[in-house]
Amino acid sequence: MKMIDAEDSRVILAIALIDAGDIANLMHLLRKYPELVQRRLINHQEGYFKDPYLLWFIADNPVRKGKRPGNMIRLIEELIETVKQLAPDTCLYQIDHALKLVASSHTMQVSGVLLPAMDLLIDAGASPDCAMEALTNGNLEAAGHLISRGAHLTLALAVCLERQLDIYKLGNQATNNEKLTALAAAAYYGKADKIKVLLDMNISPNGFPEAESGFHSHGTPLHYAVSSGDLPSVQLLVEAGAKLDVPDKVYNGTPKDWATYLKAQAPGEAADGNFAAIESYLLSKPRYRRLY
Repeated sequence: MKMIDAEDSRVILAIALIDAGDIANLMHLLRKYPELVQRRLINHQEGYFKDPYLLWFIADNPVRKGKRPGNMIRLIEELIETVKQLAPDTCLYQIDHALKLVASSHTMQVSGVLLPAMDLLIDAGASPDCAMEALTNGNLEAAGHLISRGAHLTLALAVCLERQLDIYKLGNQATNNEKLTALAAAAYYGKADKIKVLLDMNISPNGFPEAESGFHSHGTPLHYAVSSGDLPSVQLLVEAGAKLDVPDKVYNGTPKDWATYLKAQAPGEAADGNFAAIESYLLSKPRYRRLY
């Protein structure tokens, strides 16, 4: 089916009505132009929001506004029903991806509509199996809720949700990459106690999670521990043999480089102090060397 340009005035209006929570005028527009929910909107972008459907704009992910209207749940309910009626062939695909966007949306979380929005999409047929997307984007509440709705529980999820019995059960069955992914996730959240549990399972602290793991794959666990601002997590990994001179795959920065950058970007004295302490600790290690 032919796509519609995302700069089409009707598309711009429809998105504005979603952002404003104007259900009546949005439904009127979609009845007049049903192709707005039937066709993809070509936006000449790459990545997870390439050529979106209109439904996907409910999540504000990527962020455009930073907040959702007070009647957002009612609007989502109406929009889902409209997609079911007007675009039955693509409805399930639209709803599935919409859930991934919602589950990883900071805007939905801070607007207080995250969980009910996810429930609406799951009840409409979306697969709840996107908890890793929520975890990767710092949304533990969404990840936990998706598990309760039937999402697959991975070792990384069990670790970050602190499901102790599941950690040992899944850890005994996990592959090396699953263990490394869990270690990276624990480091990302600065969970030093869980890092210790995983290291006790003889997990190497070195390496990058595979792209298919569902978690960030451009850094090592030590990079992510640095980004968490948690010095004990950094210390545990270094003491376990984490390499200090490995650059990440995107910015070509070592863990120390990350600490230096984050120290400069820190929003307040406490955070600045955390990253300064991490930077100082890494510089004190004899294995540290500059790459440039």
